[in-house]
Amino acid sequence: MAISREYDIEGLELSDDSYTVEQSLIRNKYEAMDSDGGVVLRGKQKLFKLKELFPFVDDQGEDVFEVEATGMLDVAGNYVLRDSRTDEDLVVLDNDFSIFRDTWTIRDADDGRELARIDSRGAVVTLARNLLPLGWLIPHEYEITDATGAHVGTIAGQISLRDRYEITVDDASEVPKEPIVAAAMVIDAIQGN
Repeated sequence: MAISREYDIEGLELSDDSYTVEQSLIRNKYEAMDSDGGVVLRGKQKLFKLKELFPFVDDQGEDVFEVEATGMLDVAGNYVLRDSRTDEDLVVLDNDFSIFRDTWTIRDADDGRELARIDSRGAVVTLARNLLPLGWLIPHEYEITDATGAHVGTIAGQISLRDRYEITVDDASEVPKEPIVAAAMVIDAIQGN
């Protein structure tokens, strides 16, 4: 558990092992709900920004963290997760863009060491999603692994009118949950799903 504590976000505690992330019908606006259906986190993509910005608030509407692109208009780039209360950069969501596989690496913001990876389920499905006329209807499915490649959990898309993901964390002893839940929202928004 030591590594997870190092990346705690002040004012936010995600203690469940499963969360549902749902996008609103109108724009890149998201809610994360715990296993009881209670909203624990809300986030939205700020519009008309040169650098993509995603502020997140808790269930009371209080700022807890934001995710900001390090570059301008960059599909394959880095996104810094910053604690809104301490103004400390905690992790970097590093997007390794490929039409064959979606890979996101969660890294320490200071030294760049890998904390976790989020990988799509395979080349055929990723190609179909990217190239077929109605490929966007194929739900995403990702595996979450720790720095050693050991299974941590999954992010599974659901077929629905609005994007909906089930996040299951089987073992978060070595991986901080907040960046995983934030990444599910940011991945969906960045990849225009």
